[in-house]
Amino acid sequence: MTHYLIREMLPEERPRERLLAKGPEALAITELLAILIGTGRKEHSALDIARELTGDLLKDARLARTQDPRELTRIAGIGPAKAAVILAALELGRRLAGAETQPFQTIHCPEDGAMLVMPRLRYENHEHFLVVLLNSKGKVTGIEPISEGSLNASVVHPREAFAPALLHHAAAILAVHNHPSGDPTPSREDRSLTRTLWDTGKVMGIPLVDHLIIGDGVYYSFKEHGLL
Repeated sequence: MTHYLIREMLPEERPRERLLAKGPEALAITELLAILIGTGRKEHSALDIARELTGDLLKDARLARTQDPRELTRIAGIGPAKAAVILAALELGRRLAGAETQPFQTIHCPEDGAMLVMPRLRYENHEHFLVVLLNSKGKVTGIEPISEGSLNASVVHPREAFAPALLHHAAAILAVHNHPSGDPTPSREDRSLTRTLWDTGKVMGIPLVDHLIIGDGVYYSFKEHGLL
């Protein structure tokens, strides 16, 4: 197989020049990665390394969620500095995707809630528990992180889950957490926590409208399954 260095390519075929001329949306994933990688290794261009990395990403979706530079430095040509650039770009994309949410969005159904938090949670390597604060008309007034780690009673206590609602005078809450495995099927602990939050909400007069589990592009709604 013949390998061409990027500097040997026609100017209009080079990733950086193509981006400047046609915009980033015109580039393939390998070209975007090649720009981040910058330089190649002996007899292998940045595009060659990007193709190898893209292949690994397609074979193992977990790699796209990694926050460990060592996962990337396994690929020849990607050292700590390049791994840091790639991880920074991936994290920036995740954060900006999560920030696209329009303020005061109204939650009409479980899918609305899932689409609200999916960009923020679907690629996380650890479980994150959030509460979405709602006013009396179902409009989102805030999203508050509660805990990170294994979801159980020692990590998520009703007191912490409802504290933001009390502080910000929310009328109701939507509980959300993710499953890093990508499978949103609820565990026994998930079911137990949901029942505890439901009972607490009834006592406090701040109802739990739903508990969503976010997977990789999919979600589970306790309300849709008749468990609330």
